[in-house]
Amino acid sequence: MNPNTFPTKGNLILAKNSLALAKLGYGLMDKKRNILIRELMGLIDEAKDIQAEIDTTFTQAYEALQLANIELGINYVQEIGRAVPVENSIAIKARSIMGTEIPLVRYDAASLRPTYAFGDTRQSLDEARMKFEKVKELTIKLSMVENSAYRLASNIKKTQKRANALKNITIPAYETLTKDISNALEEKEREEFTRLKVIKRMKENKE
Repeated sequence: MNPNTFPTKGNLILAKNSLALAKLGYGLMDKKRNILIRELMGLIDEAKDIQAEIDTTFTQAYEALQLANIELGINYVQEIGRAVPVENSIAIKARSIMGTEIPLVRYDAASLRPTYAFGDTRQSLDEARMKFEKVKELTIKLSMVENSAYRLASNIKKTQKRANALKNITIPAYETLTKDISNALEEKEREEFTRLKVIKRMKENKE
């Protein structure tokens, strides 16, 4: 048997303190969960907006690319495409939201300079390049937002489990323990009071 459950005043104080701590913990967990949910909802809305912008920009980029293929020839456009350097400027850092590590993706936009001479091409190719660069930028941003949303959702799930455990298991257990110890102590006090009355009456009868 757990000695902390014995009906003593010390254990009653411990039980009350543990109950207060559990309630405080639940309040903090509930507040954390609500903050994370608000952040997640914002990220979901942002991801939808970015995805819609990507779809529109992709359509415009392919339309410009088709026109460039017609005006300059597919082979020439492909040669220009092969001259585009591999992207290696992307860097990933992190920030914290209520203990959740959120990625911050950064890249060097200056590395997106044209790899061809403007005098040898048409405006359609410039338009396609700018649109595809915009798609790249949006895709990087979308990956950051979606990854952040996934991490927040995972943390919300963990926080919800902890909050539920406090609300449904820990807090009721300490409430019951506090009540049981209080009742037992009150019963002891009544028994002691009755015993003292009996002793007092016996002394009076002897006198």
